[in-house]
Amino acid sequence: MTILATIIVLGVLIFVHELGHFWAAKAVGVEVQRFSIGLGPKLFGFKSGETEYVLSVIPLGGYVKMGGMDDEVMEKIEGGAVEGGRQPSDRDFDRKPIWARTLVISAGVIMNMLFALASYSFVAAQYGIPDYATTRIGRVVAESLPAGTEQLGTVEPGSRIVQIGDRDVRNWSDLVNGLYEAPAGAVTVELVDVSRTLQIEIPADEEARRSLATSIDPWLEAGVGMAMPGSPAEAAGLEAGDRITAVGGTPVENWWDLVREIESRPGERVEIAINRSGRELVRAVNVGAEEEQRDGQEAIVGKIGIAPPNPEMTYAEASIGEAVVHGYRETAAMTGLILGFLRDLVTGGISPRSVGSIVTIGEASGQAAEAGFDQFIRFMALFSINLAILNLLPIPVLDGGHLVFLAIEAVRGGRGLTAEQRLAWSNVGFIIIVGIMLWALGNDFLRLFGL
Repeated sequence: MTILATIIVLGVLIFVHELGHFWAAKAVGVEVQRFSIGLGPKLFGFKSGETEYVLSVIPLGGYVKMGGMDDEVMEKIEGGAVEGGRQPSDRDFDRKPIWARTLVISAGVIMNMLFALASYSFVAAQYGIPDYATTRIGRVVAESLPAGTEQLGTVEPGSRIVQIGDRDVRNWSDLVNGLYEAPAGAVTVELVDVSRTLQIEIPADEEARRSLATSIDPWLEAGVGMAMPGSPAEAAGLEAGDRITAVGGTPVENWWDLVREIESRPGERVEIAINRSGRELVRAVNVGAEEEQRDGQEAIVGKIGIAPPNPEMTYAEASIGEAVVHGYRETAAMTGLILGFLRDLVTGGISPRSVGSIVTIGEASGQAAEAGFDQFIRFMALFSINLAILNLLPIPVLDGGHLVFLAIEAVRGGRGLTAEQRLAWSNVGFIIIVGIMLWALGNDFLRLFGL
């Protein structure tokens, strides 16, 4: 399952990316000599018209070879012959205006983002828009409650909101929308477990309503949904499915209790009590220390690198329009998440051990496939966004590096780098990429051996 899922993920997303370059090149009249899925020696291929279509040995990338595009490094990686003695043509890539070349280079990233949007939209249209099935309160951030709603800060964790005004609350969206959309003025909020009735004043101000709706977090179990590769949690032996019962001797009832206890112990070695398939265990974790913005100030908080368990979900039927809107929002949210990860990686907020290679991709692909078709499609969408962002990094050989070359040419009034200069920088980029791949692969092997 894992091998097959990995082949499908890599094959489809590389094909989508290279197809973007291919279509854009054809659209602006560039000669396309080769369309390759995979790198290195050719396994097999065929020629149709001017283009040779190839499947190559190493399934870690692809390549669209265009006439007049001097890229000796990629030729060597691909395994093809470097052009020599070829007569220039009006259909050469380098003969096209900067806007056309920019479109061709950007098209792979654009296709990956469109694939993600289409995938998220398809899942929403086919299965429904996902939402937390619970109305159980995990925590209320009292500090962000607007005036008139302070009583919500007294709600006990574990209580369930069942009605807001005359609106029944059946899932988390009902709860959030009930607070956000209720008419301004006095509104009754009914709870059970513990049974209570609260009277709050819904503000008229839009920003205050938004603050109210986001001040309440759902109940999540205090457990491990996933331990991040290279994280303190993984190093200590915490596993997906573990239920955490105490941190440093302090009992934790839900995820927010767990977050509070971990964040209050940056840099400490702490004992974490867990329940694993009915067995009571204790694991010692070296809590990491990270800088975060808290109330406008830098604060050092503890992190161990775990994600919460997946809560029970419900799915609401969606029209095509609603599904596309949801797909766009999810694409934007995942893009922000990946960009945040890269930022934290560069600034030291995340350990370099968190970066994984093909081994990590394979594990995640297999887990997503086992979780069901909808989760597999969602994983492919996430990985497609990841591929798009990584390709935009300003490293020669990647699309982002080629865009930098074009930007230099535009700034210099059409006088770009020479072929020799581009080749030199591409060699540097190739070394960087190989270094990153070896680094990521090393992380995976260290993790597999428990180091």
